[in-house]
Amino acid sequence: MGRYILRRMGFYLIAAWASLTLNFIIPRLAPGDPAAAMFARFEGKVAPEAMGALKAAFGFTDAPLYAQYFTYLKHLVQGDLGMSYAYFPARVTEVIGTGLMWTVALAGVAVIISFVVGSFLGVLAAWNRGGWLDSGLAPALAFLGAFPYFWLAMLALYLFGFVLGWFPLRHAYGHDMEPGLSFAFAADVARHAVLPASSIVVATLGGWMLGMRNTMVATLGTDSIRLAHARGLPPRQVMLRYAARNALLPNVTSFGMAVGFVLSGSLLTEIVFSYPGTGYLLILAVRNQDYPLMQGLFLVITLAVLAANFAVDLICLWLDPRTRAHA
Repeated sequence: MGRYILRRMGFYLIAAWASLTLNFIIPRLAPGDPAAAMFARFEGKVAPEAMGALKAAFGFTDAPLYAQYFTYLKHLVQGDLGMSYAYFPARVTEVIGTGLMWTVALAGVAVIISFVVGSFLGVLAAWNRGGWLDSGLAPALAFLGAFPYFWLAMLALYLFGFVLGWFPLRHAYGHDMEPGLSFAFAADVARHAVLPASSIVVATLGGWMLGMRNTMVATLGTDSIRLAHARGLPPRQVMLRYAARNALLPNVTSFGMAVGFVLSGSLLTEIVFSYPGTGYLLILAVRNQDYPLMQGLFLVITLAVLAANFAVDLICLWLDPRTRAHA
């Protein structure tokens, strides 16, 4: 088992190194550089002599490419992703940290709720095949899941926010609220998160349910489940401990990939609700040609997906005895 973990860790370390290298190369292949773009934005209000200092600040110097690469790696080890010139002189880590907090709170919680509820509904639908969960709810959720996230978000915003006025239309909290550790602020944040989180849950619930239902149906036909029934075990124990545990593995693997969706901030949903997450930050970075911020966001998303998939590999190793036997 130790060799398996080391092999997987080595694979993800190589993948992380490749993503770091691409993150360094791609901005340097693009025409121009952040310093030139920033100089143009100020329309001649910055002295030409400052160009050299700006290039050095953004990591674009006349040094050889390999020297720039090692400097880039050194800064990464120190947790320095450079300066954002859309939010100049704020550091990229500070800007991303703020957006990441809101994204994890919104999309992270929504995806976890969708995964848990959808998987459990899939178990029940497969166990009671032909019932209303299997023949009614599953097709309805699959139908809703066929619509784009942003369409469901706009529909929820119009109906429950604009027409009925039950929920706020935009932002993460009200303009009159002072951020802090208070019940009033937490309640206001939760109220603002209901519509965007619900649109994510509704759009993804059907996929988790159908995936779990199909795998569960196949698992219920195996010899191990027949043996569990023959031993006289309680139906609930057979359903949860034997069938659901084995059927859960594909959904757990898919959950690792869903982290990319979480950290990209469910981009269009955040735009619809003007929610200050990483997806909204990415749009602002593209509009302002903020290369350091784009670079930092891509890096954080990539490393988070790799870390989540490594965690999923460890969870599958714990859930599936067959994996441990071949590890």
